[in-house]
Amino acid sequence: MSPFLQPASPMQSAPLIHAEGLTKVYSSKSGPVRALDGLDISVPQGTVTALLGPNGAGKTTAVKVLTTLIRADSGTAVIDGLDVIADPKAVRRAIGVSGQYAAVDENLTGLENLDMVGRLYHLPGRQAKERAAELIDMFELTEARNRPVKGYSGGMRRRLDLAGALVNQPRVLFLDEPTTGLDPRSRIALWGVIKDLVARGTTLLLTTQYLEEADQLADRVAVIDNGKVIAEGTSDDLKAQIGGHRVAVALVDQADAESAAAILARHGSGEPHASGDGRTLEVAVIDGPAALQRVLGELDAAGVELHDAGIRRPTLDDVFLQLTGRPAEEDAETEKEEAHR
Repeated sequence: MSPFLQPASPMQSAPLIHAEGLTKVYSSKSGPVRALDGLDISVPQGTVTALLGPNGAGKTTAVKVLTTLIRADSGTAVIDGLDVIADPKAVRRAIGVSGQYAAVDENLTGLENLDMVGRLYHLPGRQAKERAAELIDMFELTEARNRPVKGYSGGMRRRLDLAGALVNQPRVLFLDEPTTGLDPRSRIALWGVIKDLVARGTTLLLTTQYLEEADQLADRVAVIDNGKVIAEGTSDDLKAQIGGHRVAVALVDQADAESAAAILARHGSGEPHASGDGRTLEVAVIDGPAALQRVLGELDAAGVELHDAGIRRPTLDDVFLQLTGRPAEEDAETEKEEAHR
């Protein structure tokens, strides 16, 4: 078990999503690709867990296994008391799923799309129409309810797709990178919709590449690399492990890099990191504003000239650099395999 893993509190409710030792290996031109490598996940009822990681980390494969779209090579998974392998049909009836790309029919209206989903769930005709209208109102698509979806914006399509995942009123919801491709305004709006769903008691597992998204939505975050969980905890836990802020400075003269690095090291909580052409240096710090003031004072006293300086919040790359010794990298081969299976 990773030293970063946090044991579940005995006061937590029983998990509605629970998986142990999931493995999945794909064949590729370059050899076997281990998309999942002993993945463990547990999501208590009424909470949100985010699977955080870069493309190719195994997030989408995990969701496909848990939602019965593909079968794991080994391991166990139970959703709301139902075994994913032994009873996949019952699992599909009990869950809602929204993938990376909106699965809607562009030639139908928003209302017709949701009505169609209701009929696929074998709802009686009247009940399917009533549920469709209810969800159209819930997701603030009332004005566009009778317009073909091909005229919807990206944010509207994502809301409609999420509405479709709720037609059967599932207790468990899976969202695979729900805000991919959205502009900041649409992303924030969709966050609000998701928060409302959780407030109503939905148990949610979502995948994301964005630390900010996990921070906004998740009770707990599981960081995934190479198909396994390498760290788990609350957003604050992870930020504390990698440093709450970064102090970054951009030098006028690269010859000052050694002196600047020594100053940053004295005020940081780790080794300074150089990026770009070597003129930009940064280090994790405990108290961002205070550390920045001290660093600027010493740099000025040492005669080090700066183009720029500031503090920033940690990113996904920072998490991976701290936990694995390397930045988050896209695994193009695994991503390709995940996208086509």
